[in-house]
Amino acid sequence: MQMKRIYMDHAATTRADKEVVEAMLPYFTEIFGNASSLHAFGREAKEALESSREVIAKSIGAKSEEIIFTSGGTESDNMAIKEIAFSNRDRGNHIITSSIEHHAVLHTCEFLEKMGFKVTYLPVDEDGLVNPKDVQKAITNKTILVSIMHANNEIGTIEPIKEIGRICKKHKVYFHTDAVQTFGKIPINVNKMKIDLLSASAHKLYGPKGVGFLFVRKGTRIGSLMHGGGHEYGLRSGTENIPGIVGFAKAIQIAVKNMKNEIKKETNLRNKLIEGLLKIKGSRLNGPPSLRLPGNANFSFSGIEGESLIMHLDMQGIAASTGSACSTKSLKPSHVLTAIGLKPETAHGSLRLTIGKENTEKDIEYALKVVPEIVENLRKISPFK
Repeated sequence: MQMKRIYMDHAATTRADKEVVEAMLPYFTEIFGNASSLHAFGREAKEALESSREVIAKSIGAKSEEIIFTSGGTESDNMAIKEIAFSNRDRGNHIITSSIEHHAVLHTCEFLEKMGFKVTYLPVDEDGLVNPKDVQKAITNKTILVSIMHANNEIGTIEPIKEIGRICKKHKVYFHTDAVQTFGKIPINVNKMKIDLLSASAHKLYGPKGVGFLFVRKGTRIGSLMHGGGHEYGLRSGTENIPGIVGFAKAIQIAVKNMKNEIKKETNLRNKLIEGLLKIKGSRLNGPPSLRLPGNANFSFSGIEGESLIMHLDMQGIAASTGSACSTKSLKPSHVLTAIGLKPETAHGSLRLTIGKENTEKDIEYALKVVPEIVENLRKISPFK
C-alpha cells in the first residue's frame, strides 16, 4: 500500500493548477509566434502578452504599462534595487532594507555596498516586524530607496507596508516591496500602499516556474538590467515567455476569484495546527500569532535538529521545510530566526509548515499526530538535551 503524501511546503513552491496548464498548452504548439514579429503568428502572441499584462496589472491596481515581465522574484528584486541605485546615484547612495529580507534582496544590497553604496539594515522585533519609526529615522538626504518585504517567507510576518509607503512618499524616496509570498494570497493595491516597485513570482500561486514580474510605477527613474532588443518597454530585453506569462495571468485570475474563501480556510487550518503543535513541551511559535500569512506556521522545538525533523517527516509522507527553502543546504542558522532573537541552537530546530488550497483538515490532523511523535523520538537521541 502506497503511503499518503502530504505537501505542506507551499511557501517554497506550489503545484501548477490544472486550469493554468490548460491555458498555457496552446502557446507551446499552436500560438507559438514571437511577440515581436509583425506577421499573424507574432500578433497572436503579442495579443496574449498584452491581455495577460492587463490582467496582472488590474489585480494590484496598476496600469498595464507598469508591469515588466521577468524570470521570477529574484530577477525582479535584483532589477528593482540595482537599477534604482545606478539610475539615481546623482541623487544619493543610501538604501534602507530590513535584516530579514530574502537573500535576493540582502545579497543584492551586499553587492551594492561593494560598489560604494551605503545600506542600512533595520532590526525587527521578536515577531519579525519592522517599526515604521525606524524607517523614518534612517532616512537621510542621501536615501534613494527603501526595500521592505510585504511578508516574510520563513515566519509569515506581514509588514506594515502601507505605513512605510506613506513615509517614503513624504520623503520622496522610492519604495520597493518583495511581494513574492503575498501576491495572490492577500489583497495588494500599489496606490493605497504607496508602492513604487513590487516583485512577484508565478510559482508561488499555482502558476509556472520561471516567470515573474516587476511593477514599476510610471515616472520612476530606473534603468535596464537586461540589454538587447528593447523588450518590456526597454527595461528587460529578451523574447517573452508567452506560455509562462499566460499561465501567470490565469493563476492570478483564479487566486483573486477565490482569495476571500482561501484566506478563511487556510487561516482556520493554520490556527488548528498552531494550537496543536504548541502543546508539545519546549515548542514555540516563530512570528506573530495573527499578523501572519494565512497558510504559514513556523515553530522551533528545543533539543532537536531541524534537518532531522524534515527527513523524518518526509519518511512519514509530509513535505515541510526548516529555515528558508532557498538556503536549506547552508549550515548557518536562519538569518530570520536569529534576527528575531533566537539562539543558533534554537533556530536550528525550526519547522515551517505552509498550507495550500489542496490541504484538508485530515492533513492537519495527520501532522498533529506525526510531528509530536517525531519530536519525542529525536529528543531521545539528541546531543542537545
